[in-house]
Amino acid sequence: MPHSTRPQPLLERRTAEEARQHRLPATRTSRLAAAAGNGWVRAGVGLIAVVAIFAAINAAGAVLGPVACALFIIAIAWPMQRELQAHMPRLVALAIVVAAIVVVFIVFASLVAWSFGRVGRWLVADAEHLQRIYSQTAAWLEGHGIGVAALWAEHFNVGWMLRAAQGVTGRVNTTVAFWLVVLVYVILGLLEVEDAERRIRAMRNREAGRILLDGTIATAAKFRRYLLIRTQMSLATGVLVWALASLAGLQFAREWGIIAFALNYIPFIGPFIATVFPTLFALAQFASWQAALAVFACLNVIQFVIGSYIEPRLAGRMLAISPFVVLLAVFLWSFLWGPFGAFIGVPITIALLTFCAQHPSSRWVCDLLAGAPESPDVKTPP
Repeated sequence: MPHSTRPQPLLERRTAEEARQHRLPATRTSRLAAAAGNGWVRAGVGLIAVVAIFAAINAAGAVLGPVACALFIIAIAWPMQRELQAHMPRLVALAIVVAAIVVVFIVFASLVAWSFGRVGRWLVADAEHLQRIYSQTAAWLEGHGIGVAALWAEHFNVGWMLRAAQGVTGRVNTTVAFWLVVLVYVILGLLEVEDAERRIRAMRNREAGRILLDGTIATAAKFRRYLLIRTQMSLATGVLVWALASLAGLQFAREWGIIAFALNYIPFIGPFIATVFPTLFALAQFASWQAALAVFACLNVIQFVIGSYIEPRLAGRMLAISPFVVLLAVFLWSFLWGPFGAFIGVPITIALLTFCAQHPSSRWVCDLLAGAPESPDVKTPP
């Protein structure tokens, strides 16, 4: 007799089907809630990690700052070292390169110190004129209910002057020590470039080696292009500031041009200082706010045309970075490492974006922050 199964009653089948339909939305909802919870947890952990990384960078600035500056200088000086050591012993080539770096720094620092020194000596020699301007300004402000004398006595006393002198002396000593450490790192780094390249090529992880090697070569090329463009724009800014100061009858026109040239290497902050100083000097020399305002407006036109129009077009697509990212890098690294961070912040950002472009998983960061991508016919020089 064949085996037969009793069919399930219709009511029981409906009850089981309804129970399954109710369980499916509940299970789907719980999975979505768990995924959302995990996403928030990952975001929180990532934010904490970023804050911890920047706190560590800030705390280790005395160690990482010289290293970052040395790597930047090595990237600039390595082509010269490579060409020289192809025709002479490596140590002799290294001595020539290091001597050239030292001479450039000494000449640069001497010109800046000479310019500021000339302006400072004039201010000291013309103290009577400045005192008269101060008295007139203080009388006008006090007539409008602003007590300048009390404010001056409260904040600018002998103790403040002593603390300022100690701060300047300490800053000079720290700067000298900083650049001595940088010079040592540069000497050792130039000797290690070829050995480091061989070690990277011999890595077992070929993909990691490729990213390190290609990223390093591309970053060094962009560093050299960045410094070349920055130097050209600084020279143009200095010449135009000198011409403007000469036409306006502002004293120390050459000095203001040199100061504008030097400070233009620091994006945003440097041009702002190079604009404010001549404006205040024009106010002291001409004793007229109209003349000072005219000088200020002309200096801003120069800075705007060169910094916002000419320089981005000369940089080309290879260094195209969002202006917001540049400004953020300047102020962020200034906060972390002080005035030196304002200078090295943009090269660090260039290096980070260049390395992000070397791997598909991080290329979106470069596409988002680096502006327009490079043209296919533009080749990065080795």
